[in-house]
Amino acid sequence: MSAEPKPRMSVDEFLAWAEDRPGRYELRNGRVVGMSLERARHADVKFAVQAALKAAIRRDGLPGRMLPDGMTVRIDQDTAYEPDALVYCGPRLDPGAVEVPNPVVLVEVLSPSTRGVDSGEKFSGYFRLPSVQHYLLVDPERRVVVHHRRGDGDLILSRIVSEGTLTLDPPGLGLALAELFEDL
Repeated sequence: MSAEPKPRMSVDEFLAWAEDRPGRYELRNGRVVGMSLERARHADVKFAVQAALKAAIRRDGLPGRMLPDGMTVRIDQDTAYEPDALVYCGPRLDPGAVEVPNPVVLVEVLSPSTRGVDSGEKFSGYFRLPSVQHYLLVDPERRVVVHHRRGDGDLILSRIVSEGTLTLDPPGLGLALAELFEDL
């Protein structure tokens, strides 16, 4: 394929275009969007979230798995995001998979350049997927987590959590907030 993406493409075309290409990209409404470089604080918090989720799954004996950034979540035929971390339940994915079809927990670590997209477009997009039960927006500056949880029907419940343990049920794991921000 050419170095430049087509003006508009489907998720399938995007995944073929992005394969083995350096850099990180998302597809938003058919348009390829390059992801910005990360700052050290963002990377530290992202890794802490990933480690805490993995440890919680193991500790709580859940049949789920945590995957770090780099995996694709397809929203529809024209949109695919790459969350900072996710949890899915069920068997291990095929080793060659690049997509996670049924995520249960999705996490984005906020940064100045992504705050608007993460709390707007991605919020509404992620909850279009029936499997998504929790969407966490981790704010390193304020040291809080905005927890969006699927309720009954079309209801999405939101709360801001700054301490204690965040219970994500389903799948039934507890996430200690102190672990997310302890190295900052």
